[in-house]
Parts: sequence; C-alpha cells; structure tokens
Amino acid sequence: MSANGPVRIRPQAVTLRQTLEFVAVWVFVNGLRILPRGLARWIGAGVGRISFVLLARLRQVGERNLLLAFPDKNAAERDAILRREYRNLGWLLTEFCQMRGYTAEQASEFIRYEGLENYVKARDKGAGVLVLTGHLGAWELSSFYHSLMGMPMGMVIRRLDNPLVDAYVNKIRCLHGNRVIHKDDFARGLIASMRAGETVGILMDTNMTPPQGVFVPFFGVPACSASGMARVAQKTGAAVVPGFLLWDEHEGQYVLRFGEEIEMVNTGNTEDDSVANTAIFTAVLERYIRAYPDQWLWMHRRWKTRPAGETGIY
Repeated sequence: MSANGPVRIRPQAVTLRQTLEFVAVWVFVNGLRILPRGLARWIGAGVGRISFVLLARLRQVGERNLLLAFPDKNAAERDAILRREYRNLGWLLTEFCQMRGYTAEQASEFIRYEGLENYVKARDKGAGVLVLTGHLGAWELSSFYHSLMGMPMGMVIRRLDNPLVDAYVNKIRCLHGNRVIHKDDFARGLIASMRAGETVGILMDTNMTPPQGVFVPFFGVPACSASGMARVAQKTGAAVVPGFLLWDEHEGQYVLRFGEEIEMVNTGNTEDDSVANTAIFTAVLERYIRAYPDQWLWMHRRWKTRPAGETGIY
C-alpha cells in the first residue's frame, strides 16, 4: 500500500530489459522462498562471500569508509568487519525472499523485541512517531516484523529504477498493512502521517546534497545528512524513536531494539534547530553503528558530498 492507496506501477513504458530483470528477480526470490530457512541463509551467506570477491569497486568503497570511521583499527580488523557485513547482507537478502511466508508465530522464533515500551509510549502520545533507522542490521525485515505483530508503519523509500521490480518489492513490504511513502512525496506524506498519529520509519544514513541535506559530524567527518526528519518533527511535534533490527551473535537471533524517545532542541530558530537536531539524530545512528559495525552498509559512499572547497573523499 502507498500513503494514498494500493501500490501502483508508474505509468510508463516497460522495456524488454526491465521485463527480463523482473523475471530474474522473481525467479531468484521465489527460488529462495521455497527452501528451508537454514539452507536459504547458508546460500545467502555464500552470495555474500562471492560478492565480496567479485564486486571490487563496492569493496573498495567499504574499505575507504572503514578507514575513515575507524582509523585506530588495523587492516585485518577492518577486513573482518567488511567480510561479516557481506555475510549479513546475504542473510538479509534471504530474509526478504522468505518473509512473504512468515507468520507472527514463526518470525517470533528468531526475532524478539527489546524496548518495545519506548515505541508504545511514544505512539500513545498521539502526535505520530518517526522511527530513526538506517541501513543497519536487517532493515527490510524490521518493518515487516513490526507489521506482522499488528503494528504496521509507513516507510520512506526511493523508487527503484525498474517499475516492475519496484511494484513487486513494495507488494511484499506491504503485505501486512505497511505503506510506502516515496521520497518524491516526502514532506507532504510525512506531515499527513504524523497528523494522523501514524508511524513512519526513515533510513537517515544516506548521502544527501544541499539544500535537502546539511553538514553534521558523522564519525568525526562532516557528512551531508537529510534534515527532513528534524523539520517534520519540529513542525508536527512527532516523537522520534530509534529502531533497529540487529543480529545478536550470542543469541543466534534478531533483536528489534527501540531506544528511548530522543529529546530534541527547540530554541524557536527553525533553521538552527533543524541542523542541531539532525546532528543529534546522526550521533544516535553513529552510536548504534559503532556497537554493531559489521551490520552497517559500508559500501555506500556516505561522505560523497563535501563542503565547498573540500577535496572529494572517493
């Protein structure tokens, strides 16, 4: 579902290449869906290992980012983080392929909540909840599980280039009441959702460009970060709560962690407050990534946009 109704394919001509891409995606997803979960996750981990070797450009971006974020770690430590990240991404791919068949009871065998009371307390205020999240852990599975447990939410996403794949992926995401808010309808969709007292998750860890993004510290390096969440929260009074579905190696399962509501700066100066609050949100993201460094998407060029006059990082 979208914010205004069923997910629809964008009205545009579909090319032969897009059709073939869709068929390949459909076959892959359904091929992994019918396998036992353990076997599928083993295959997913294998896909991750192969990708680590073959996708050299992405691996190099990950290596650069890890050096930037963790200059105190040695090369072997950073390599180990990156290899585990690829394994976790393979697992995430598998979970996405399989989650269409999950029931609440089945999923609860390998997922548990922690801090759910923080989310419920924020939700019950009635002014809407913005879930601060990122490409950390099993982000696709997190909102899906939350909807399985009777708490559907909105998701701010970027449209995929292939409209057939975009519609197919969104159909899976929204099976249990979730809804999609596209980035090209970001502000209006978010404000409407908050005024209706709804919940929306926002992946706030991607590179942006001004004026949508502002520069705030991220691992000690200025990073152009989306200020939209801060602006919407300031305008609507919505609660901002961090939420991440993280793999716990010791438990051998995922934990959907909700942190306490984030206290925001409110001096009355809209622009200064939006920058200050964006910095606060980014610091929260960094804290979770530091705690689970092998579960973040390091191959994204997070620091691509640079302040005027500064040399490019990549």
